[in-house]
Amino acid sequence: MNQKITYQAARAVAATIEDHFARHLAAAQLRGETALAPHPQAQAIEAIVDAAFWASLLREEGISPKISLAYLPPRQAEQPMLFEQRLPLTPDILTKLAPAVERPGIHLGVWSEDGTLYIWGTTRKIPSICFVLEVVEPGLLVIKHRRIARYGKFANVAVLKGEQVKVVDGNSNSTTDSSDLLTSMLGFTTPAPSSRDHAANVLIQLAVSMRNHGRGGSLLIVPAGSTAWQHSIIHPIPYAVAPAFNGLADLLNQSTQEIGSTQWQSRVQRTVDAISGLTAVDGATIISDRYELLAFGAKIGRPEGNVPVAQILISEPIVGDAAAVVHPAQLGGTRHLSAAQFAHDQHDALALVASQDGRFTVFSWSAAQEVVSAHRIDTLLL
Repeated sequence: MNQKITYQAARAVAATIEDHFARHLAAAQLRGETALAPHPQAQAIEAIVDAAFWASLLREEGISPKISLAYLPPRQAEQPMLFEQRLPLTPDILTKLAPAVERPGIHLGVWSEDGTLYIWGTTRKIPSICFVLEVVEPGLLVIKHRRIARYGKFANVAVLKGEQVKVVDGNSNSTTDSSDLLTSMLGFTTPAPSSRDHAANVLIQLAVSMRNHGRGGSLLIVPAGSTAWQHSIIHPIPYAVAPAFNGLADLLNQSTQEIGSTQWQSRVQRTVDAISGLTAVDGATIISDRYELLAFGAKIGRPEGNVPVAQILISEPIVGDAAAVVHPAQLGGTRHLSAAQFAHDQHDALALVASQDGRFTVFSWSAAQEVVSAHRIDTLLL
């Protein structure tokens, strides 16, 4: 592959990305998984990232391109639309094609032959652990892969913004005292299905939907059947839900045959968007860890006798990140402060906070370090 690489971040990250896919594909094969995507080599990764980056800086009729590229041969795509002639993978071609493929779920198929990368057409369905590169905005690229579960949000592998590279740390879920829900959320890059896979996927979808409505919001996740969380809420709750709304919980409890179907995915996404829309209302939305909707517009208050939260441990699930102890006011305004206080007082709950600027933070109590942990997960949600 003789394409000249001029975007240096592409070369810097290529070997790491190749290794990520090699490990995950090998692990999936050992488990007996089939219909897996091909292993992308570093040279192909470099060239795809380079072309996509320069395309992101161009404009077509004054509009910046949004493109998703999937690396696979046409024979591995389901019902692909094939071009009569192969197109070269160049920034100009990508920019020209962008208006036709910018809607979610459409990928431009890219493959290589005799050392040359080419665009062969489009597809909506790709195999598990398929290399995907998404152009989000000028200079912002996200490398991701399709999970074994084959529904919900793809798992992010790396985010490139200009010369800044953030590689998602697949081992960041190793905190021994994390709740199962938080551990599965932070371990979202792990492609192996598990009993927590559906919950982790839906929780990520909720976070993405909260972030996308752009108004900011808070979501509290409390233990099902417990009323302890009510001590941290100011009463009366203006929009309490009685009985609890079980729409999302019922979908997650459906049979194995139904879960993952196209119809099921569509129903889940509509329900997720409806619940996340409630977080745009002033105050916090409250659901149980079984995904029962309990209330929205709730005001968080500190229980009588409890001390104000004085510090938090902030971290981001990216390679090379070092956790830091800060005052909660350094993360944001009232929404972040109240969420940190809720996690401080309710040790078995989670508090998710979306900022209007796109930042997203998950607050939880760390029993091992006796401090509130704040996990910045923007990198997982792009």
